[in-house]
Amino acid sequence: MRQWRSIAKEAIDRASIIVKFLCLLHVTDAYVVSSNHVLGPSMLPTLNITGDVVLVEHLSHRIGKLGSGDLVLVRSPLDPNRTLTKRIVAMEGDRVTFSLDPTRSFSSRSLVVPKGHVWIQGDNLYVSRDSRHFGPLPYGLIEGKVFMRVWPPNSFGLLG
Repeated sequence: MRQWRSIAKEAIDRASIIVKFLCLLHVTDAYVVSSNHVLGPSMLPTLNITGDVVLVEHLSHRIGKLGSGDLVLVRSPLDPNRTLTKRIVAMEGDRVTFSLDPTRSFSSRSLVVPKGHVWIQGDNLYVSRDSRHFGPLPYGLIEGKVFMRVWPPNSFGLLG
């Protein structure tokens, strides 16, 4: 009987360690840093069309440390099941001038980014669906700041 108690205690201790590790892993992934696979041509030449794996930190946007020029991972306002990687072009209160069709610059519009919003655009304006199409992005849809490319190995390094 003592042998079974010893085995059960050992199993519970090991299971407890595994559960604690998984909890730590979840908290780290959700609130500190995570990886994300970015595909598509909208961020050319900054990110590759064939796909890059980037690291995203989840602290800056929570403490208000984002600014124009930062790459961010955002929840799509058109499809909540998708995430987008774009560059912040303007913060709340900034005036932004844009054209829906970059080939026809004479048809530009101008607006002031409202409070609690940012203006995001892809680096490749010709194929990017961004704030020019869906308007200013609510700050709450920002999931994190992209700060490093980890794949492919020949492009490893800091972004921003």
